[in-house]
Amino acid sequence: MTSLTEMADVLTRHLPGDGFHSTPLERLTLVRSSTVTLPMPNVYRPQLCLVVRGRKDVTLGGRVFRYAAGRHGVVTHDLPAMGRVTQATPEQPYLCLYLDFDPVLLGSLALRVPPPPEVPGPPEGKTVSDTSPALLDAVLRLVRLLDEPAALPVLGPLAEQEVVYRLFTGRDGARMRQISSGHGRVARVGRAMAWIGKNYRDRFSIEELAAQAGMSPSSLYEHFRAVTAMTPLQFQKQLRLQEARSLMLAQGLDVTTAALRVGYESPSQFSREYRRCCGEPPARDMARLRASESG
Repeated sequence: MTSLTEMADVLTRHLPGDGFHSTPLERLTLVRSSTVTLPMPNVYRPQLCLVVRGRKDVTLGGRVFRYAAGRHGVVTHDLPAMGRVTQATPEQPYLCLYLDFDPVLLGSLALRVPPPPEVPGPPEGKTVSDTSPALLDAVLRLVRLLDEPAALPVLGPLAEQEVVYRLFTGRDGARMRQISSGHGRVARVGRAMAWIGKNYRDRFSIEELAAQAGMSPSSLYEHFRAVTAMTPLQFQKQLRLQEARSLMLAQGLDVTTAALRVGYESPSQFSREYRRCCGEPPARDMARLRASESG
């Protein structure tokens, strides 16, 4: 039995149905989908995502990251993106797992693991790549503990540490080190992203944002695009649109109210940008989403 096959068996035992499911392992989330899905916005936290079965696409800025069984992605900052399951059936449902990164563990390993060779330019905030056998085996040992609840408190932290260690010592090493670093240009980009996240409803200039990050406007613009695949204003727009979509879906707000709530002055501009992002006007998109939920 391969690592992926065994992992799929374990996940199936602990997934009662479609959707996102928390686990007794604090930072581990399991996901199942028995059908392909509509594009859905999400803000991806710093985490590991490993697809165990099926396929999905994640669109970030103008880039599409394609996941398949045995491929994983690493996210270094909170990034707004669109995700869509592209291969799944009731007989062979899409399965994946997310492991959120523990900042304390990241900081500890950054001090103990020798740094990788210097990489040119800032690491991208998200990548997808084939998973090494060593990392697959480490993740398998982690999920196996779901079948041993008595062992979880003792072995869970050790298994989680091994997974993160494999990321530090593999091709994602430079990226992992950037997550734990509080210095350098990527860390300053992270501060700029956090500032936008708190103030996404408000207008700002690149000069104002650069001052918040302690960088020159040109340097911030260049490195922001390298990390997020978006300009700062595109990043803000994605956050606004995702929040508006959540408000309309969860609270039943109408289009105009949601647009004003997230900082748009013109509902018509909001509708145009929403359609470019989500593929349909807001009202039609809400009707489609509610129909898929009720169905």
